[in-house]
Amino acid sequence: MRIVIAEDLVLLRDGLVRLLTAHGHEVVAAVGDGPALVAAVQEHRPDIAIVDVRLPPSQRDEGLRAALEARQLVPGTPVLVLSQYVEESYAAELLADGAGAVGYLLKDRVADPSDFVAQVTRVAEGGTAIDQEVVRQLLARRRADDPLEELTPREREVLELMAQGLSNAAIAQRLVVTDGAIEKHVTNIFGKLSLHTAPGGNLRVLAVLAWLRAAG
Repeated sequence: MRIVIAEDLVLLRDGLVRLLTAHGHEVVAAVGDGPALVAAVQEHRPDIAIVDVRLPPSQRDEGLRAALEARQLVPGTPVLVLSQYVEESYAAELLADGAGAVGYLLKDRVADPSDFVAQVTRVAEGGTAIDQEVVRQLLARRRADDPLEELTPREREVLELMAQGLSNAAIAQRLVVTDGAIEKHVTNIFGKLSLHTAPGGNLRVLAVLAWLRAAG
């Protein structure tokens, strides 16, 4: 993959470059602020951008706002947010913009380098990778007119795990049930969300996007 990194901490930025390069990927740009991220995405059209939330000059939500701008200028650019914080408003906007290929991981919860690279790949291929703490905080601000009200508690739980990027088999293992039980839950989720077909798309991603829009 061709990757752009936006991270202002030099040691972490260099560490990401080394890690991704060691796994056979090419880092085409490694920058330290929002405007440089937007310029790099426009110039290189990367397979994915890995972005910190808080970048200069504001050190608040500069990275997320730059990621949103980059996706507007280069539609469909996969973005994986890697941060210490959950910026709920901009996170919901990024994750629920309808384009898919998004992720939001918390730095202090990334423990396995190989797993991190796998999640980068998943997002670059159009999937999702959302930390369970991000899921929890977005759930806490769910609107009263919840469009997912028809889902059972178990179906909501399965959908939350889908948002984290888990496969059916991994969800079954996490919930200690059979693969067949999870397949049934997933089918029910698709039906209740009226996701019967997805030309050129991915029903799992569409379901996750529906869930995220409900949290927006």
